[in-house]
Amino acid sequence: MISEPFSAIKINGIELPNRFMRSATHEMAADNEGKITERALDIYGRLGRGNIGLVVTGYAYVSPHGQAMAAQFGAHSEEMVPGLRTLAGAVHAGGGRVALQIVHAGSESPFLRKKGITCLAPSFIDGHDIPHREMSGGEVEDIIRGFGAAAERAKMAGFDAVQLHCAHGYLFSQFLSPLRNKRSDMWGGSAEGRRRFHVEVVREVRRRVDTDFPVLIKYGVMDDQEGGTSLEEGIEAATDMVAAGVDAIEVSAGMGGNKGEAGKGALPYLDRAAALKRAVPVPVGVVHGIRNLETVGDILHRGEVDMVSLSRPFIREPGLINRWLEGDRSPARCISCGQCLRVLFEQEAPPDNCCWQEYRARRKA
Repeated sequence: MISEPFSAIKINGIELPNRFMRSATHEMAADNEGKITERALDIYGRLGRGNIGLVVTGYAYVSPHGQAMAAQFGAHSEEMVPGLRTLAGAVHAGGGRVALQIVHAGSESPFLRKKGITCLAPSFIDGHDIPHREMSGGEVEDIIRGFGAAAERAKMAGFDAVQLHCAHGYLFSQFLSPLRNKRSDMWGGSAEGRRRFHVEVVREVRRRVDTDFPVLIKYGVMDDQEGGTSLEEGIEAATDMVAAGVDAIEVSAGMGGNKGEAGKGALPYLDRAAALKRAVPVPVGVVHGIRNLETVGDILHRGEVDMVSLSRPFIREPGLINRWLEGDRSPARCISCGQCLRVLFEQEAPPDNCCWQEYRARRKA
């Protein structure tokens, strides 16, 4: 059982040495134009040396109107390619494999709100606290092409794969959810219409990167709000995306995701990931709450998922997988305090026992 986490797995054209993914994590490591910084290269150099099966970058926006946060990576223009190439190279230099995650925030952009810019959304939702408007059909098609172009830039920059961010309430989640998509045109009006955006983005991405380049999604397979996307509808959408060209799926939250007890032994998305795995012929992974090797071995042995993703543990220990491979199988040192988010947004200083104290000291050294 304990050897299964370190068995190889193939995703389309690449073979990964083990079943671990570094889940995409926004590090605020880009400059004001979305370009790669030396800090980003340091972070990804450490991850590349960590023996992680696949490193997924923090999200990169496909359009300036889709930027979610400050200091976010950009994949929206050819000008971004040289910097992205250095980022991929930093991971490759350590022997790692890396995917570029790409995103459009839709109406979930604190960054654009702060700038006083009205966001684009599938529909106008009364009471939503970020200014937004319903996009036109032409704007939907522009965004689809933007995803395809960004994926092509990822391939040009030397990434091993691309991952579409179809989770966490961003634009894909907004299109899929009946809570956010009130359209009556071809991009809404029914379950099939609400997932049309997903399918067309995958088709466009696949067209731009060809057949042998891995295309992954981070996917909120269902909503955690009453009246939202059901698990059944989410699985149907995933099935259509796989038919259109998706090679692997990482299951996370949709609209209103409640991460609750994760980090305290709970795996809030495991059941829905297992249900999805039974329905699709591609590798399925799950994120959130994974902190020890025994848990990983158990869920892989039972066949519930094919891969596991970690985020905060790799902030604390970029070399966690190396430690486990070398025989120290004690749990990740991340204490799941969540203070990394508070530091990330500079709301307050972390407690003395938080890994971000160590991380900040390392940055200043």
